[in-house]
Amino acid sequence: MAFPYMEAVVGFMILMYIFETYLDWRQHTALKLPTLPKTLEGVISQEKFEKSRAYSLDKSHFHFVHEFITILMDSAILFFGVLPWFWKRSGEFLVYIGLSADNEIVHTLAFLAGVMLWSQITDLPFSLYSTFVIEARHGFNKQTIWLFFRDMIKGIILSVIIGPPIVAAIIIIVQKGGPYLAIYLWGFMLVLSLVMMTIYPILIAPLFNKFTPLPDGELRLKIENLASSLKFPLKKLFVVDGSTRSSHSNAYMYGFFKNKRIVLYDTLIQQCKKEEEVVAVIAHELGHWKLNHTMYSFIAVQILTFLQFGGYTLVRNSKDLFQSFGFDTQPVLIGLIIFQHTVIPLQHLVSFGLNLVSRSFEFQADGFAKKLGYGSPLRAGLVKLQEENLSAMNTDPWYSTYHYSHPPLVERLAAIDEPDKKED
Repeated sequence: MAFPYMEAVVGFMILMYIFETYLDWRQHTALKLPTLPKTLEGVISQEKFEKSRAYSLDKSHFHFVHEFITILMDSAILFFGVLPWFWKRSGEFLVYIGLSADNEIVHTLAFLAGVMLWSQITDLPFSLYSTFVIEARHGFNKQTIWLFFRDMIKGIILSVIIGPPIVAAIIIIVQKGGPYLAIYLWGFMLVLSLVMMTIYPILIAPLFNKFTPLPDGELRLKIENLASSLKFPLKKLFVVDGSTRSSHSNAYMYGFFKNKRIVLYDTLIQQCKKEEEVVAVIAHELGHWKLNHTMYSFIAVQILTFLQFGGYTLVRNSKDLFQSFGFDTQPVLIGLIIFQHTVIPLQHLVSFGLNLVSRSFEFQADGFAKKLGYGSPLRAGLVKLQEENLSAMNTDPWYSTYHYSHPPLVERLAAIDEPDKKED
């Protein structure tokens, strides 16, 4: 008797839903606490705490509903054989319009077009509610309904332009890869990721946001001096109009080798009234670069990608695996989708491990900024960003350990303050 792969996958998905819902409930209980953590008393205003609490509880209620509907839909799609049914219907559609369903690339693209349409339809109500009800209720949403749909249409057009060549290449590589298939797939994805990392900020991101050079002044001078002191090859310094969509704030850097760029959200500059706080945030980001966190993360992703493709090559010809999910043929893309479902347990473990590493990196980057003399402004900047973004003040330790890639504010402030206490 063949192993019931599909039933095992659905069973594990439901078990993980139960476990994560328990963690969500613990976090929801923490969010309902009427008082600030002792560490934040006198640091965060009561008004900001009440607003943060209301915002976090609204998002938590929405999350419970969204996750419940998602697990019902995902389980039903697998259990009732919706994927194989849709694969057959997409083939029949191709025949109906005069194309051949035997061409796997064309058949796969037709299947993906239907899946994308289905995803857009089912995700749309949640996106609209999140953006125009929750985010708007708490003062974050700044985009109009026209801008929302314009962004969505742009995303669909980009997917239609970029997706087919990538899908076709993957199918051809799998069909002709032979014994070195995993290496070829990994090599292709490595090149693709490097290309996308290069063209995204230059060609794609400007389709959605306006990037302008940071004006000359004290802030620009301080950031350039900081970058120069660390030998960071800063070539361009931009401000992005994040405020056209949301009042949430951020900063990031990108680029290869000697061509690095830093991007500040205009909301970050508006929220951090003191320039030193903005510079401290940048010092933290440069700490990631100086400590090679970005390189370590990239290498880790490449290793995991190679291992995943290696695992896929072991099962891609398993007739029992395909039949368990209702397929009587073995299309390349379907094999990849099924394999991703079967390794969900490992993916959860890997994700948990990466979160642990990421939190460690955040502490190290904070420590780096502290050693540069930005401890106090970084502390003030983190508090200001926590307040302005209405981030959760009370967090359940189990929930944050499992989900958070960044440590809670209380832990970061304690780590920043610790050296000062030792010196005293």
